[in-house]
Amino acid sequence: MKKRLGFTVLMMTFILQHLSFGQDGFKPLFNGKDLSGWDGNPELWSVEEGCIVGRTTGPEQLAYNQFLIWRGDSPQNFELRAMVKQTGNNTGIQYRSRELPEVGKWSVGGYQCDIHPTPVNNAMVYGEKAGGILVQNGQNMVIDPKGKQWLVSQGEPVAVDVAEWHEYTIVAQGNHLIHKVDGQTTIELRDFDEKTRAREGLLAFQIHRGPAMTVQIKDVMIKPLPEGGFVTFDKAALPARTLPLEKLKPIGKEKQKAKKQPKAKIPAKKIETPANASTSALPTDGFRQSPNQTVN
Repeated sequence: MKKRLGFTVLMMTFILQHLSFGQDGFKPLFNGKDLSGWDGNPELWSVEEGCIVGRTTGPEQLAYNQFLIWRGDSPQNFELRAMVKQTGNNTGIQYRSRELPEVGKWSVGGYQCDIHPTPVNNAMVYGEKAGGILVQNGQNMVIDPKGKQWLVSQGEPVAVDVAEWHEYTIVAQGNHLIHKVDGQTTIELRDFDEKTRAREGLLAFQIHRGPAMTVQIKDVMIKPLPEGGFVTFDKAALPARTLPLEKLKPIGKEKQKAKKQPKAKIPAKKIETPANASTSALPTDGFRQSPNQTVN
């Protein structure tokens, strides 16, 4: 009788969890058992104890960064959540990305939510084979149609130990991107550079060339968001005290350090994003929509 009761409670818990996922609009991209739907180098990727594991053995193993690529549907606008921890190097979550066969098999380029032991680089937007550092942890940035960066605000980076489990969130709605760690916003980016930005593309997890590393991933969930949201640029809509910056470049191939930024008198403040920012209204943090702007 006790065994039956225990089994019933377990099943009810399982059903309620999956019902809550459905109500929230999220669906899992990883089944916790194998890499169904994913494509990557079998020498690097496996499933261990219900987690996706990527592992390298040292600097000589890889000639270039490789990725575990999701081969299922990838919506244009979405909220993606994943629990990740890593040691030994750095990793990242690619989105709105494309394959780069000219580099090699399982090579990907595009937007990346970087997962990095240096706080300013963790959960930043890194353009993998697509411009390098675009906006760092603690920054709210606008990139204009010519690729010039405008710093709207800057605060202290959200600092965590990447060797422990943390939830990374990516919200992509039109040309407005938000990254979070454990629910705390790390960056906001509005990308108006139509020559380099992407409206849609692949999702993938990175295994980085260089020092031996291990990345573990679980609870990968995605929720489609409404279509559209691509707003045209209007300089007059930039908030007061927005300052131009030189385009940030990584130093060295491993992006271990970010290029020092020009000093500017900018009021330090935390980027505050409502918990429900992924739905109907994304935060503006002072970025006002001009009557001259259009949305599609």
